[in-house]
Amino acid sequence: MSDVKKIAVIAGDGIGPEVVAEAEKVLKKTEELFGYQFETDHGLFGGIAIDEKGTPLPQETLEMCRNSDAVLLGAVGGPKWDNNSKELRPETGLLGIRKELGLFSNIRPAVVFDCLKEASTLKPEVLDGTDLIVVRELTGGIYFGEKFRRETEFGEEAVDTCAYNVMEVERIVRQAFEIARTRSKKLASVDKANVLESSRLWRETVNRLATEYPDVELEHVLVDNCAMQLLRRPSSFDVIVTENMFGDILSDEAAMLTGSIGMLSSASLGEGSFGLYEPVHGSAPDIAGQGKANPIATILSVALMFKLSFGYQKAGDLIEKAVKDVLDAGHRTGDISSDQTSALSTSEMGDLIIAAMK
Repeated sequence: MSDVKKIAVIAGDGIGPEVVAEAEKVLKKTEELFGYQFETDHGLFGGIAIDEKGTPLPQETLEMCRNSDAVLLGAVGGPKWDNNSKELRPETGLLGIRKELGLFSNIRPAVVFDCLKEASTLKPEVLDGTDLIVVRELTGGIYFGEKFRRETEFGEEAVDTCAYNVMEVERIVRQAFEIARTRSKKLASVDKANVLESSRLWRETVNRLATEYPDVELEHVLVDNCAMQLLRRPSSFDVIVTENMFGDILSDEAAMLTGSIGMLSSASLGEGSFGLYEPVHGSAPDIAGQGKANPIATILSVALMFKLSFGYQKAGDLIEKAVKDVLDAGHRTGDISSDQTSALSTSEMGDLIIAAMK
């Protein structure tokens, strides 16, 4: 196979370098098994880039990403930079890279492994059959709207503007319909149309597009009700599509259904096959450098990369099966282990998954 895929690797901060190292081992294993060829370049991003380059998103890192077929990102941020000005915060780099690379869609699968039901705070019978995807709009809404402060007779007032146009809604909703077609053909569109004008435009647009997808069952769910139903009947959802802030909150809630946020992968996509892949979890500075981090979310992000950006379905399935086999055999990192004395290190878990890839 002569098709070389260029991957921009950004380890980032905290546990990022540790989990990304295990994901890179998986890349090498798939090269051996399938004959793939990967060319990896490494760049600085987030807090470490602020320290070394004076900005969370250096221009050379951005260019590296633009010249790649996909980006693998570890995690960014930490208390060290919490009090920085806005332009010198790692999170500003995240918003910037999404905007600069045209990544308007965030895909977050939440699958409950049978062997990990005890790790969730919900009853096992509530979790039965839970396998959903949250599709979150990523570059619009209140996070990117106009922000300002002004003086009033009652003191300083802060304003954040939530704005969406038809194009922004159409492209994310169309993507969600297409994903739903590949699964159970069920789509839940989440909004707050009983209160917000932006949500009313969202719902009108969804209803118009739904006529193009008569094979997909569409359900409208108000965001507060969705938050409740995710805890009450999570298995009734298949694909959920929603705007930026609602998606940020609901995808983290969905993540905890699985028992650990350290288990979940994500993809940020644009119009073509290019995507940025990262674990849902943060940089966990409290355990950084200790070999305690769970690498599964980052490894599963590689599986997503293979499927969504490269079309390597068989390799993606093999990675997912290897993870399941290792978990079914009872192997655990500390975040999902009931017995901390037997918890595996980051590299031990990575090595077991690689050994199971055959």
